[in-house]
Amino acid sequence: MVRAFVCGCLGLSLSANERAFLKEAAPLGVILFKRNIDTPDQVAALTAEIRAALGRGDAFVLVDQEGGRVQRLGTPNWRRYPPAARFTTAFPDLDERVAAIKLAARLMAEDLRAVGIDVDCLPVLDVPVEGSHDIIGDRAYARDPKTVARLGRAAADGMLAGGVLPIMKHVPGHGRAGADSHLDLPVVDATLDALAASDFLPFKSNADLPAAMTAHVVYTALDPDNPATVSPRVIRDIVRGAIGFDGLLFSDDLSMKALRGSFREKTERLFAAGVDIALHCNGQPDEAAEVAAASPILEGPARNRLDRALASLRQGHAAFDPVDAAARLERVLATPA
Repeated sequence: MVRAFVCGCLGLSLSANERAFLKEAAPLGVILFKRNIDTPDQVAALTAEIRAALGRGDAFVLVDQEGGRVQRLGTPNWRRYPPAARFTTAFPDLDERVAAIKLAARLMAEDLRAVGIDVDCLPVLDVPVEGSHDIIGDRAYARDPKTVARLGRAAADGMLAGGVLPIMKHVPGHGRAGADSHLDLPVVDATLDALAASDFLPFKSNADLPAAMTAHVVYTALDPDNPATVSPRVIRDIVRGAIGFDGLLFSDDLSMKALRGSFREKTERLFAAGVDIALHCNGQPDEAAEVAAASPILEGPARNRLDRALASLRQGHAAFDPVDAAARLERVLATPA
């Protein structure tokens, strides 16, 4: 039995209560943050402990490892990766950018797999616009949607080549948001035509990828009353319809302030909207218990999407020399920004 949610944990190892919760609640997996990261040996022990508590060797362990300011595994034990926008300043040539981004993502995947992490919340396919909040900022690959689509694909391909599942985010697009959804509810007033021509395009171009994460954003042209994560209209008509994504759909973090209501209410609403997996990140046990209680058994179309995502991780991987690859990445990024 697997329940359709992912939760966090509080420390560098599981407490007895956390082990009992994982065993009883049976989430799809656990997401790690800096509070859970110290040394490679410690992270490897924690991911093994998580899977032992869940009793499933294929249980997901997720992380946000983008590079730049969103990098949970960092120095001194892991290499520092540049933010997505750095590749644009370093490489005027698009083909060179594609190659460098794929190489960086492949190296990230090597780092993650070595410590038992098999899902990365990357690539960011949001397209920033002038005047938007800098919560996306240099996490975006570019401001042109076609370029974002191609560079995001390169990052996803690098992850998959290294046996790590990429989750593209934040569908149907967070780039226009004028607020940080960690703290407030962004409201985007762009027309449907403007959204389709820019925000949706990178996701539509990558709709065959195995997984995506929603945006806690209200789009007044789509549903003026509900953020995308809990909007049946946005999930059905835009994410599954206009964009054409039929992969495993995660919510963004339910701990963020953009969503209103109790954790049970928020969880029930996102499943009613058509999201496959609820994501709760902060590790607070009382909140996680509410999310678990409102999360269904993973079955039907959502289970089929999970099985397809798992299948993408079982494909053979080409030979790879991480030492040589790291040296190559350092050389190509030596160009002044």
